[in-house]
Amino acid sequence: MTGHGAEPPAAHWPGGARIAVQIVLNYEEGGENNILHGDAASEAFLSEIVGAAAWPGQRHWNMESIYEYGARAGFWRLHRMLADLPVTVYGVATALARAPEQVAAMQDAGWEIASHGLKWIEYKDAPEDVERADMIAAISLHKEVTGTPPRGWYTGRCSVNTVRLAAETGQFAYVADSYADDLPYWVEIGRHDQLIVPYTLDANDMRFATPQGFNAGAQFLDYLKASFDTLYREGGRMMSIGLHCRLIGRPGRAEALRQFIDYAQAHDGVWFATRAQIADHWTAQHPHQRFARPSQMGRDAFVAAYGGVFEHSPWIAAGAHGLELGPAHDTAIGLHNALCRVFRSAGDDARLAVLNAHPDLAGKLAAAKRLTSDSTAEQASAGLDALTDAERAAFQAQNAAYLDRFGFPFIIAVRDHDKPSIMAAFGARLQNDRASELAEACRQVERIALHRLRGMLPR
Repeated sequence: MTGHGAEPPAAHWPGGARIAVQIVLNYEEGGENNILHGDAASEAFLSEIVGAAAWPGQRHWNMESIYEYGARAGFWRLHRMLADLPVTVYGVATALARAPEQVAAMQDAGWEIASHGLKWIEYKDAPEDVERADMIAAISLHKEVTGTPPRGWYTGRCSVNTVRLAAETGQFAYVADSYADDLPYWVEIGRHDQLIVPYTLDANDMRFATPQGFNAGAQFLDYLKASFDTLYREGGRMMSIGLHCRLIGRPGRAEALRQFIDYAQAHDGVWFATRAQIADHWTAQHPHQRFARPSQMGRDAFVAAYGGVFEHSPWIAAGAHGLELGPAHDTAIGLHNALCRVFRSAGDDARLAVLNAHPDLAGKLAAAKRLTSDSTAEQASAGLDALTDAERAAFQAQNAAYLDRFGFPFIIAVRDHDKPSIMAAFGARLQNDRASELAEACRQVERIALHRLRGMLPR
């Protein structure tokens, strides 16, 4: 749920482009549910027929003719309009096999043909072995029809197993069965590092065929322009546009697409690209790097790795491991939150013990070189390892005054400070009452922990 975070990685699109525009043409006509294809019923999805329902054991002539329009007329209208642009086709393998002239036209235009599965059918209830077998068959048929295996995969009407099954083939430069981001991202599935190039259901002509969707081409155009404007202003983003031959291929809608393309091309710094080009670029610019993820560690390994984040208090890491840890806790901020939950929910005596586990600043333990490696580095970052005799005496006097007043050592996240600001904090905090200072000391302990975690985790 964290994704790329507050500051997404720089895309570095080719030529310094501000935005990558990716047009997908779904080619499904001839791969939809039809008893002629051995299916149990007719198609009922994404058509002009309001409230369409599957007809078990029957052909649905009207539905078939709507899909046929996409192949006979819509495709060619879109091909004429888009032939000079990079386009990715999500091709249903059985539909491609029934469309040799359209496939030849796609290839003549230099379009990428990715796989859209074996058939345009629902997989949410499909047994895993059935879906896997269909995926293998789709790859094989795709290669027969186009001459090359697909580099990208998108099922669309997928199951919870789809992305994993696609990754396990080791076949794909990217998988698109996600709507989770405006940029590509990596997932780890077993030994496979799979790039996800997310797709879209909002900037998508399918909303002409859904309730609360687009009623006219102007609405689609306005939505595409607004999406483009936001992403262009932000910079370094990807805009996906989803099209279907039988939907956007209708004359009253195709004009909206043409006007949007003119609008986007009138801007500087726009990179029209296939999804394969985006995948290759992202892989080169942001190759995946594996690391030991806290959320996947066993208890002993977790405590060994993070037990010292709160000084000499491994019980905090042990408690955090028992929480619901997931990918959101594989970052410094995420893991910090889990550890702090345990610290904050502990009793007063336990939290006070954590405070007392911290060494004095520039104290006897530092002089004897008996600090933990983290504390040593932290004190050195503020120059506390190179004090003059006068400075050391001043620190020791303040340490003693603070301990005498509050009963626990002075704690401050020294990585946020230098020597003068630390001394100023000593003076200011000595004026606090004990309850206020206890709360401040606990905040500083948490701040120290965050600094330590940022040095341990990639992000």
